[in-house]
Amino acid sequence: MKPLYTASALATGDGRNGHVSTQDGLVDFDVRMPPELGGPGGAPNPELLFAAGYAACFHSALRSVARGTNADVTDSEVVADVSIGSLDNGGFGLAVALEVNLPNVEPTLAQELLEKAHQVCPYSNATRGNIEVTLSLA
Repeated sequence: MKPLYTASALATGDGRNGHVSTQDGLVDFDVRMPPELGGPGGAPNPELLFAAGYAACFHSALRSVARGTNADVTDSEVVADVSIGSLDNGGFGLAVALEVNLPNVEPTLAQELLEKAHQVCPYSNATRGNIEVTLSLA
């Protein structure tokens, strides 16, 4: 892979109950483990950040694959639900559910665009075969 852009973030403190920042200052905040995992909550957590990144990236891929088609992607939306849970080996794993809303696209074409976006999205390519990712149309 020939890198086109590299994002770099620094985590300090106590991991999930610590601080994250980037050199450019665009990200600079505390992170907290959610109450569901025994933490205090009240601040972003890694799953929220991953969900936001995946949703934005997938939405961009979706709009990109729609170019050159007759699909009207006006008012399109992508929701990414990222779950964390226990694995049988005692570790933890992630799962992602992507729900796409293409209100102005007929269902067959919408499904085709959804599947094409999943093939080109960098987040989808990074997670493929590593975690469960489910796709659905709203």
